[in-house]
Amino acid sequence: MELSDLRIGIGHDTHRLAAGGPLKIGGIEIDFDFHLVGHSDADVLLHAVTDSILGLAAAGDIGELFPDTAKENLGRDSVEMLQAAHVRIQSMGFHLINLDCIIFAERPKFSPFKKEIGAKIAEALGIESSCVNVKAKTGEGIGDVGNQHCIMTQCIALGYKKS
Repeated sequence: MELSDLRIGIGHDTHRLAAGGPLKIGGIEIDFDFHLVGHSDADVLLHAVTDSILGLAAAGDIGELFPDTAKENLGRDSVEMLQAAHVRIQSMGFHLINLDCIIFAERPKFSPFKKEIGAKIAEALGIESSCVNVKAKTGEGIGDVGNQHCIMTQCIALGYKKS
């Protein structure tokens, strides 16, 4: 592999919080008083991961593959969308190296769940758990994240184009 074969993709997503749990994020359910709102299952982290993977291959974004105007995407499992994006980039000759993810949320505290979330993402992609890092940050009581109106996520994916 040459350095020129390396590719980086970035993904970002935001979903608003609404009363009533559980919270589904990173492919797991967390007992919490709020859930994320969206057209699919609203897994904000998996959406950012999906976009980062598509980005490293310059293969569009999650909204192009799974538009929120399509009935078949209503309530769709984000793990399925992530896996479809992964298959797409693989068919284009790309290989995923690692993911670095951030969850921005005031609550719940994600420290107890980071390893489980990373393992779930790795399992969905068929990669080693050591290739997925999950971090969590609060909003320090400021803005939409800090005031618990939403959860935001970011992910950077590193991959390479197979020669």
